[in-house]
Amino acid sequence: MSVTRRSAEPDSPLRGDDPVRRGALDDYIAFHLQLAQNASFKSFKRHAAQADLRPGHFAVLSLINDNPGVTPLALSRAAGRDKSTLTPVLRDLDRAMLIRRCPSTAGRRSHGLHLTDKGSKKLAHLAECAARHDRELDAIVGAGKPALLDMLRRLISALD
Repeated sequence: MSVTRRSAEPDSPLRGDDPVRRGALDDYIAFHLQLAQNASFKSFKRHAAQADLRPGHFAVLSLINDNPGVTPLALSRAAGRDKSTLTPVLRDLDRAMLIRRCPSTAGRRSHGLHLTDKGSKKLAHLAECAARHDRELDAIVGAGKPALLDMLRRLISALD
């Protein structure tokens, strides 16, 4: 795909309500995946009605709940996140007293992650919000959901 530059002629500047041309970006799958992820997160945040909610909080809490004692490294792999992007999320959850770090049997430098009672309550609330959000997504994709999930899993498997 070729990217062409527009001429250097001065155009009138775009105003805030003017449409922005996406050009070649409109043909990139990755660009649309990012837009869909951003839109999905905004919708989930509306369902949760929590201003402090960050991307990944629900997934991280769910994974810790389903894997008590999981290490940050194993959690980053399961969540598909780089450890450097997971660390601030864990710090936020720790500061909010939603998780606790316990010494791991795997080694002195390692620790396992567990939900606190407060974390379990937060997860229960977020799980209800996630279920409502997923029903909204189901209504959008309809009968194509299994095919969409299969395609996304193939992308993840091939690219990861």
